[in-house]
Amino acid sequence: MTLSMYQASAPVFLRALTNLQHVLRKGEAHAQARKFDPELLLQARLSPDMLPLTRQVQIATDMAKNGCARLAGVDPMKFEDTETTFAELHARIERAIDYIKSFKAEQIDGSETREVTIKTRTGEQQFEGQGYLLHFVIPNLFFHCTTTYAVLRQAGVELGKMDFIGKP
Repeated sequence: MTLSMYQASAPVFLRALTNLQHVLRKGEAHAQARKFDPELLLQARLSPDMLPLTRQVQIATDMAKNGCARLAGVDPMKFEDTETTFAELHARIERAIDYIKSFKAEQIDGSETREVTIKTRTGEQQFEGQGYLLHFVIPNLFFHCTTTYAVLRQAGVELGKMDFIGKP
């Protein structure tokens, strides 16, 4: 049995974002239970030179939604990076999930050799679809989801491995 590009992308992205939202909810509940400003968590980072939690979530959602769009050969839906609250981050994740769900398998399947060009801060990068998915999108998505988890865990939020990977 072969694994299609759709099966290797959209369902993986949806699960990662669903679990990311779960982790954020636990972070929000942690702040409320301890009666401190949630903004402290939203601006938290593991190191002074890294991006804050809010930006980690924005990048994770961008990776997932843009990944599906580019594999499908369409321009990605643009999200403004203006979120400053947990509620706004949850809404962003929901918009990304809805967008990913709008793609059909036939749009993404067969994209293994589709040319994908992206602009990064270091310039343009070119990929074939399979390399873009496996060597750029998936590692970046999980890096930013993991970093969000680690920021919250370091801040004292009671999280465990199952919060990150979710239920099978």
